Amino acid sequence: MVNEPVENEDQEDGGSEIILPGNLMSSKTSQLDDALNEKLEVAFGQTISEFMLHDIARIASEHDPIDLAYAVSRIPSSARVIVYENLPDLQAKIIFMTNTGRNTRTAIFPQIDNSEIQLLIEHMPPDEAIWLLDDMSDRRMKRVLEMLDPKKAARIRELYQHDRHSAGRLMTNEFFAFQMNSTIGQVATAIRDNPGIDLTRRVFVLDDNEQLIGYVPARNLIVNPPQTPIRQIMRPVLHKIHADASRDEVVDLVERYKIPALPVVNEKECLVGIIPYERVVEALEDIADETIANIAGTAEDVREHEPILKRFFWRAPWLIVTLCAGLVTAAALSYFKEKDWFTFVALFVPLIAGMSGNVGIQCSTILVRGMSTGELSIGSKRSAVFGELSIGLMIGVIFGLVCGICVYFLNRFDIHYTGTNPAVLGLIVSSGLLGACLMATLLGTLSPFVFARFRIDPAIASGPIVTAFNDVLSTLMYIVIAKYISSYFAV
Repeated sequence: MVNEPVENEDQEDGGSEIILPGNLMSSKTSQLDDALNEKLEVAFGQTISEFMLHDIARIASEHDPIDLAYAVSRIPSSARVIVYENLPDLQAKIIFMTNTGRNTRTAIFPQIDNSEIQLLIEHMPPDEAIWLLDDMSDRRMKRVLEMLDPKKAARIRELYQHDRHSAGRLMTNEFFAFQMNSTIGQVATAIRDNPGIDLTRRVFVLDDNEQLIGYVPARNLIVNPPQTPIRQIMRPVLHKIHADASRDEVVDLVERYKIPALPVVNEKECLVGIIPYERVVEALEDIADETIANIAGTAEDVREHEPILKRFFWRAPWLIVTLCAGLVTAAALSYFKEKDWFTFVALFVPLIAGMSGNVGIQCSTILVRGMSTGELSIGSKRSAVFGELSIGLMIGVIFGLVCGICVYFLNRFDIHYTGTNPAVLGLIVSSGLLGACLMATLLGTLSPFVFARFRIDPAIASGPIVTAFNDVLSTLMYIVIAKYISSYFAV
């Protein structure tokens, strides 16, 4: 049985790790993007179209289509199709379309006809084709699928039925799988007879019922005699996943066990696809982008150079919450403006808000990281919450005492005199900071679990919304503590 694979360049029993350079802004690829973008801007800036097209064709032929796919994100959408049309051959266009962003594809598709899209999809694996089809209308997608070879279209529809963020969407249904009685010679012949099919680092072994029972590392196909049955050199499959599993589960498995090709099975344990390591890396990048966007409070795609106004509207809704929270805090503080004690208590509101905000973000960020990496399980949730609350209490006590003592001495020796009893003021600030830190710790610790409970990305717990609520609650906690201490000492 031969299913068409996608090659994986990772090690036989593990995947390569992603290493980020220390200075990303001065990396070789970023410098290449800048230089290529400058060339494109100069070419499109020419007034005579003949010269412009000549220069663009020269740029497209001289540079790797992958580099062009990244560089076009900085030029206007209307100009991107010109770069695409001037690529030297079909293979370059396929590489360009699979590596460029969604905005570029949606800008190019209306400018090319269905027959060209059909030609692109016919020459790419189904697991890559579905990402292109995702960026066009349902009606056009159906027309393109009807134009494809029935076998190819069936493979694409099989993958397309899975959820976008599931293992089924990440997998490829093109792979090599053989019956356990097949010999190495037969496997090698099948591989040679399919030169257009890439070879993964694992060839999978099936029993008579088409169920997955093992795999053979590609190296073993070389070092053993051709007459050797693959059942004698196969290894057991320790980790597999179902098509409806989430991409987070896929990333967790592959990253922990460094699996170069993760098998996907159905309810009958029959092999239906594999997830190559590069697909997991892409999923990991998407998850990281979404997490960073949620923490930053924006839904914009940082990889696309969109207009300033559009980027503003992406960010504005999140910031409206922060604005409203600030107005609520101001309204609450104005309620106490006639109180004598408020004149000196209000001086320390920025200190309280800053400290409590940082404490809350630290708690939520640590927990969100644990959730995303799989280090935080259901069994360890209680101990993690207890640990964060304990750290928050310790921070509140130690920093509260230090801050209270500093405020006391500053007022005691008239360095920063506020006109009230230095000891009472030190107690107010110390107790207020303790209460605010505890409130921030409680909110920062519990909010990720609350969001996760309702199937919302826990990274939002580190974003502007929770930060705004944290500022309001912590400030109000400080004011309430200050009010009761001032009333007790008749300040």
